Amino acid sequence: MFLRIRFISVLFVMLFLSCKENTKSFEVEYHWESLDVIATAYNALEYQTDNEPHLTAFGDSLVAGQKYIAVSRDLLKLGLTHNTPVKIEGLEGIYWVKDKMHFRWKKRIDIFMGKDIDAARNWGKKRVCITYGICKDTL
Repeated sequence: MFLRIRFISVLFVMLFLSCKENTKSFEVEYHWESLDVIATAYNALEYQTDNEPHLTAFGDSLVAGQKYIAVSRDLLKLGLTHNTPVKIEGLEGIYWVKDKMHFRWKKRIDIFMGKDIDAARNWGKKRVCITYGICKDTL
């Protein structure tokens, strides 16, 4: 019993330290830019997207519970390309660019909220500041 507790404790400490290390390298790998955008929310439902609501314009499959966004196509030129990490004012964590919006939208992001229609409606439409990471290797 003692060995099992000791093993779990050691495993926990290793996992915690590796997460801290990954966070440090994550911050070092990117140059961060800020931008004000309009943020809306969407769900993986046919009537909001198309007949394949879990498939993005980049070809990714959306997974409920993951932090994904779609971006207006004008933002692609600013570096918000596929798999760009994004921090959104008012929300916790890092979101990832996984989808593109219709050409008609400008300076806009759409936050993926799985099938939670109420959460998307509660979010509504907001002007927010986003901070996005551009890989230093591409600068």
